[in-house]
Amino acid sequence: MSDPIAPLIESLHAQGRLRVWSLVITAFGDLVQHRGGAMSSARLGRLLGRVGIEQGTMRTAMSRLGQDGWVSSERRGRSSLYRLSDEGLAKFAPATTRIYAPPRREPVTDWALSVSLSSGAPEIILTPAEEPGGDADLRLTGRIDVLSDAYRAALLSDSHRAALEGLARDLKALHSVPITAPLDAAAARMLLIHRWRRIVLRYPQFPAELMPADSPLADPRQAVADAYGRIAPLAEVWLGSADGDLEAMPEAADRFALRFGGAQRA
Repeated sequence: MSDPIAPLIESLHAQGRLRVWSLVITAFGDLVQHRGGAMSSARLGRLLGRVGIEQGTMRTAMSRLGQDGWVSSERRGRSSLYRLSDEGLAKFAPATTRIYAPPRREPVTDWALSVSLSSGAPEIILTPAEEPGGDADLRLTGRIDVLSDAYRAALLSDSHRAALEGLARDLKALHSVPITAPLDAAAARMLLIHRWRRIVLRYPQFPAELMPADSPLADPRQAVADAYGRIAPLAEVWLGSADGDLEAMPEAADRFALRFGGAQRA
């Protein structure tokens, strides 16, 4: 029987030199923080091993994260218990809101055109009017009268488009084969959010109304939210189960159900 998450694993390792420490941060943000905030080295090793990362590579990544102040650890029997440090939490918390923000439920009717001079040259940004304006030097609100295909196409840089193409391939793979093993679901969820996290934190997020007609995804956030909702409950089964040297993690906090604006409970 073929590996249901093989395409996602291959995609992870095909994106150049893998920064395992960054993948660990994704794992903590998505799979650990809502379940007591700590994960054993045994469980983390099982999770990362599922996506082709060796134990020695994991230990090197955890050592680096400890030296950089991201994580703290304590011995627990023959295993170590890792958690994000206060400094790590402070760095990661702002990103969490952006990663798990809900998709838009209603079309945008009123827009804001903001101009910022912070970088010297004027930077023009078009956003839904209800979103915070930030430190704009000029802000106009109203309706759009003209929105050409050329304008839409110009919004996506080549690297942004390539990142969305990769996300679209991962989502297609998640749709094509059912995931039935809890560990597979946890690994797939980690890989999905890892790719999504890098897109959200690197590129502007455009409403569906502004996306080019040939965009790899018409509404990336909605597509990720849909996939996440399908695999999240089974992943939670793995987090809450005991297996050999793995102790069950604490129950999920209520805030977990708010991710992407939907119920994510197991």
